[in-house]
Amino acid sequence: MSAKNSTTVSDGFSPEERAAMKERAAELRAEGKKGAKKADDLQAVLDRIAQMAPDDRALAERVHATVTAAAPQLSPKTWYGMPAYANADGKIVVFFQDSGKFNYRYSTLGFQDEANLDDGDLWPVSYALQKWSPAVEKKVAALVKAAVS
Repeated sequence: MSAKNSTTVSDGFSPEERAAMKERAAELRAEGKKGAKKADDLQAVLDRIAQMAPDDRALAERVHATVTAAAPQLSPKTWYGMPAYANADGKIVVFFQDSGKFNYRYSTLGFQDEANLDDGDLWPVSYALQKWSPAVEKKVAALVKAAVS
């Protein structure tokens, strides 16, 4: 999702995006027990993001939008109190750790061993994230697409 919405990059979700997510959660609940679980997991992620400090929240909202657009097959859920995205087996592929969680100077975008990012004998699985930009969005989308490939 680009920064060309009715909001700027640093503002996080637009009112339209928030409304669409609420509508999707309601649709999932209407699908029955399995859909209700997905809706509850999505709501838990959105609630966790809403609790973050403004700068972390803005990053988390952009990560959420980018991950869900790049890999719609991943399911949002919380993992150790962090927004995370799991494959069909329920295993975490990617997560976002806000800087406030452990009082770090940067937020972290991390990948678990389910991510297909292998590159020889050494590859990064965690990325410091301080500011969102179109270049960051492009890199995150590419990483997430590779992780689920």
